[in-house]
Amino acid sequence: MDFAQARRAMVDSQLRPQAVTDPLVVAAMASVPREAFVPASSQSIAYIDRMVPLGNGRSLSSAMSLGRLLNELHCRRGERALVVGAGTGYSSAVLSAMGLEVVAVETDPALVAQLRSLQGVTVHAGPLAEGAPSHAPFDIILVDGEVEQLPDALVEQLKPGGRLAVGLVEKGVSRLQVGTRSVHGFGLKSFADSAMAPLPGFARPAVFTF
Repeated sequence: MDFAQARRAMVDSQLRPQAVTDPLVVAAMASVPREAFVPASSQSIAYIDRMVPLGNGRSLSSAMSLGRLLNELHCRRGERALVVGAGTGYSSAVLSAMGLEVVAVETDPALVAQLRSLQGVTVHAGPLAEGAPSHAPFDIILVDGEVEQLPDALVEQLKPGGRLAVGLVEKGVSRLQVGTRSVHGFGLKSFADSAMAPLPGFARPAVFTF
């Protein structure tokens, strides 16, 4: 399979039609080999426009979902980024290729071991919902998957003016959202509906009714 051609097709058919226009995002996703971040048995489907299973209940989100989140974050070279639920490291590698300083948080020991082979990425092992407070604050936080709730602990690791992007499940629909921390607080704005790979550890508390 010609993976370089598949990457070009991904950019042309999955990113550009969905208004992913940030030059840093497009260039990075056109260069980082997505096939290197999925199991060998799934490399032939690494560029399909949907999630790719990684094993142990985890998946790699579609390139379109990641591209749209990164496009809305307006990342700049030299900024510090936190990737929550880094998985095998694809989004971390993309952010690194964009010129950001990246800290990747992962809780699965096998995925942590794989992340440690990435150059230019600092790995923090621990619960995803806790982020990486010892490395904070960050200009950018990317929650690389869909979650039912966004913990305050993550928002608190943003610098003033820092941006956070996430796939947040609302009434059964995953909505891509972005927000900026200001002196007045933090709020999220939804800009698209798109399913992402679910992340563990973000379930809403159960509500009991009688």
